[in-house]
Amino acid sequence: MAVKVLIVDDERLARDRIRDILAKDPRVEIAGEARNGIEAVSQVDRLAPDLVFLDVQMPGMDGFDIIRAVGPGRMPHVIFVTAYDQYAVRAFEVHALDYLLKPFDKSRFQEALDRAVLAIEPRRGETAFEDGLRRLVGSLEKKSPYPEWFVVRTADRATPVKTESIDWVEAADNYVVLHVGDGELVMRETMNRIETLLDPRKFIRVHRSRIVAARAVKEIQPWFHGDSLLVLKDGSKVPLSRTYRAKFKAVFGG
Repeated sequence: MAVKVLIVDDERLARDRIRDILAKDPRVEIAGEARNGIEAVSQVDRLAPDLVFLDVQMPGMDGFDIIRAVGPGRMPHVIFVTAYDQYAVRAFEVHALDYLLKPFDKSRFQEALDRAVLAIEPRRGETAFEDGLRRLVGSLEKKSPYPEWFVVRTADRATPVKTESIDWVEAADNYVVLHVGDGELVMRETMNRIETLLDPRKFIRVHRSRIVAARAVKEIQPWFHGDSLLVLKDGSKVPLSRTYRAKFKAVFGG
């Protein structure tokens, strides 16, 4: 069975070069290409490739953001592609399946591909590869316990959402609704769980079914029964219940 490959690079010429080399190898099936991180996360989710040629430096989501967004447990084998060696190459030699330093020649590419084909096999539980990705991400990211991205999955797509773009969150049975600018995204998650994933210095539980981003609050209005009403910058109105007033004051003071 051919190895399904996804090519991820923001430069068309770089994608073309990788595709041209892969097209001559009968062991490989090119499953797709992605020009940026959002496309890459969606393609990994939809195509389930065995191997990803993954550029490190891309605008928006870089290679490490993509791994975090997909999750090391879901991420296929990776050959990193980079034009920079100031930190990445040393880390890749220890943790990654392989890396290609641009500009690479065909023999070096073939060596990396051969290694990948030999390594690809059904993975059961936590493997050395998966553990290596976890350690790689952990060693290169800022030590924050809160995810920088969420991935909202539906039947036909996966949508990465940057955490700092969320204005407020509301409960909807076993789901939550993420309000992002003018849009809404429904995510299968509980309020209690998502509260633990959001930085409490930036996101405040203000009601049993509402969480707001501190930066999104415009003003506070008196309501009834001792509760208050938060008016957000997008015009939304969210109740601030007495139960959660102390958390709110801890962030805003007063």
